[in-house]
Order: sequence, then structure tokens, then C-alpha cells
Amino acid sequence: MKPQQSLVNPDGISRRAFLQGSALCLAGLGSGAVLAAEPEVKPALRAGLVTDLHYGDKAAAGTRYYRETFGKLEEAVARFNAESPAFVVELGDLIDKATTAEEEMTWLDKIEAVFARTKAPRHYVLGNHCVATLTKEEFAAHTAASHTPHYSFNAGEFHLVILDACFTSKGEPYARGNFDWKDSNIPADQMDWLREDLARTNKPVIIFAHQRLDDHAPHSVLNAPAVREILQRSGKVLAVFQGHSHANDYQQIAGIHYCTLVAMVEGSGAESSGYAMLDIMADGSLRLEGFRRQQNRQLLREKA
Repeated sequence: MKPQQSLVNPDGISRRAFLQGSALCLAGLGSGAVLAAEPEVKPALRAGLVTDLHYGDKAAAGTRYYRETFGKLEEAVARFNAESPAFVVELGDLIDKATTAEEEMTWLDKIEAVFARTKAPRHYVLGNHCVATLTKEEFAAHTAASHTPHYSFNAGEFHLVILDACFTSKGEPYARGNFDWKDSNIPADQMDWLREDLARTNKPVIIFAHQRLDDHAPHSVLNAPAVREILQRSGKVLAVFQGHSHANDYQQIAGIHYCTLVAMVEGSGAESSGYAMLDIMADGSLRLEGFRRQQNRQLLREKA
């Protein structure tokens, strides 16, 4: 059974209004949950989140307004700089597919110039569109992304993990159109690395991914059940934040929160954007303050 969700925040309401509203959502949550910290308690760690910009200098197609994510990201960056998070994570599909690699690099340079205005350290999760025409190395060369697309880092008392599911079932990395977006996988060597990385840390863990690690075909990683088993066995993972399917969504599986963020590219106008501030509390509870179409969420830590 899904925990009750907090209210949609379409216009970037104040933090006080958000906290007052989300406090009302605590009632009716599972009896195994530990109550979150009091609303006015400052978070132990704050991060900015954005996903699925699909920036491209091309005409809109259906509900996707590729050119408009330039201005939408400018608004998000201004918010991130005002909030001073410890870091910001872009959860994949920063750009959309171009006709040539050269054109796509031009788009990437343009949108990266906006994202680079973020004062906090930036982290990038590879999305399938990031490497539809480019290679992973080319994407990293035109951004501040790590040349090792999966890695981990510590911030405060928490351990953060960036995963890369842009691999085929044969373990081949996505590049130059050599993939089917429905064939997304965490390869064996990355699975071994993840298992060892989680074993080494003694801190609570947050996972960041593009393709979904919960059950939501066809947007899920094909070997997601095996990945979830590693997360569950560690006993350390609080939540997974992901994108890819473009809509607000949430599942809880074996005590781990799987929170899917809304895509920035969907819809025309500033009001159709979406991004978030993530507050990680000392007790392991989480609160997501959404802006524009991104929903607020209050995620409570399950009892051990």
C-alpha cells in the first residue's frame, strides 16, 4: 500500500506553507514508520534535484517543448543558488537527440552553460537521451560530469550513490544509437561495485538513477529486482530518486522509498516546469519540496 502523498506544489510555495501542509500528511501513514523531525527543524543535508530536460534547439513535439527547458533551467538554477544546497543532481536526459553528434554537442554546451551557473557542486546521472548520439566520454567532455558514470561520495553524515543503467542486456554501453531504450541494465561489474560500496559505508544511503529501479515497465531497469536485492540486503538505503518516465510517481518496496520526479520538458510555459529541493533529516526522514509541477513528499524512515 502506498503512503499518502503530500499536496501538489504547482507554483513554488513558500517553505513555511509547504512544511505546514506536509505536516498534515503524516496521519494515516504506515504504523511501521518513524515520525519525521518537527517541520521547523533544519535538515542535516539539502540537495537540489532536476530531471529530463531534453534540451534541444528544435520544434516542440507532442507535449515536449525542447527549447523551453533553457529558461526553465534558469529558474531552477536561481532557486538552487538561493537555497544553497550541499549539491545538485541532474537525474538524466539533459539533452534530446540531434541529427548529428556535432549538433548535439552544441546543444549540450548551451544547456551546460546554464547549469554551470549553479554555485553548488553538480552531479550528473546519464540518461538514455544523453548518449543517443554521443558517447559517454563525449558527454563528460562537454559537461562537469564524471568520466566514471557510476560513483559514490559522502556529504555530511550521508552516503550518495550515482548509478548508470545505460547498458544493453549484453553489457554494452549505450552510444551512437546502439541501444533500445527499453533495454536498460546495470551490468555485472557495476552490481559488484555497488555491493562492495554499500558494504564499506557506515552511513545512511541515497541512490540516484535515471531509469527506474522500482516496478514500472517499460521504464524500469530490466534487472531492477536484482539491484533492489542489493539495496535491501545492505540495510542502509533510505531512498532512490529517479526520472525517465516523466511523471510524478512513488512506490515503497521493502522499506525503501522510490521517488520518481516529473520531467522539466513536458508542457509549455514556466508553470509546466518541475524541480525540487530534497531535505534529508538527521533521523533519516526525507522531505521533498517541489516547485511548479513537482509534487511535495514527506517520506518517513521505517523502523529497523
